[in-house]
Amino acid sequence: MAKITIHTPEEIEAMRRVGSEAADLLDFITPHVKAGVSTLALDELMLDYTVNVLKAKSACLGYNPGGNGIPYPRATCISVNNVICHGIPSEKKILKNGDIVNIDVTIEKDGFFGDNSRMFIIGKTTPQKEKLPTIAGKRLVEATWGCMWAGIEEVRPGKCFNDIGIACHNFVKPMGLSIVHEYGGHGIGRVFHGEPHVCHVPISTPTAKFEPGMIFTVEPMVNAGKRHIMDLNDGWTVVTKDRSLSAQWELEVVVTETGYDILTVSKGMPEPPTWVKGWKKPNFD
Repeated sequence: MAKITIHTPEEIEAMRRVGSEAADLLDFITPHVKAGVSTLALDELMLDYTVNVLKAKSACLGYNPGGNGIPYPRATCISVNNVICHGIPSEKKILKNGDIVNIDVTIEKDGFFGDNSRMFIIGKTTPQKEKLPTIAGKRLVEATWGCMWAGIEEVRPGKCFNDIGIACHNFVKPMGLSIVHEYGGHGIGRVFHGEPHVCHVPISTPTAKFEPGMIFTVEPMVNAGKRHIMDLNDGWTVVTKDRSLSAQWELEVVVTETGYDILTVSKGMPEPPTWVKGWKKPNFD
């Protein structure tokens, strides 16, 4: 079993700072995520904010793990509708009412990484009665938010990483939804992607037990149809094989002595589901 980093209190506070700024980046972009805007325009706004306001850098821009693939060409990943993950922002991809959109951002600052993603539903009720998001899209986005929190709620010393996968699976299975197997959460800290790999489905091999100081992401990718994926030929974009909708949320979690804490926290992040017992969103007022 690969070694998982146990972070010091000082490192955890550094991760809390960069995590809050990564979440703040999503707050910043929220009012700009609307019909008629290209995903490239959103990406450019976020890169400018990252560099000039947060005084950080994008961890995604030029990312090429192993050095054998195609370097990622943009600062963020923006995945629309049937795109599961790693959607490359493009001037040709114009958001429209009814779309569901995942925006995934990772920044690096002072030697630490902050990584989180958030779902957006395009289209709101107006006097002109614009097209509303589909019921299926809203249902999937809400279910995926609950799925992520079901996994996070399992985190406390004495339990193990497989408990996350079991909880995520049990949450969405009765809804007829499926979880992508090929991608999962990851350790994070002074490296972008570290140990462990966090599966969001049950696995048969033993997994490590949670220990205070471990930091990782929980980020289930949930499909409205089957779990199967397909890679596009741009080297990055992953879509649902059956073209069904897909949604994802992501938060950074640190194991504490008694449970867990969330490190990617901002004023604009949604409230956790009412049934969540292990964490309460801070008051920013």
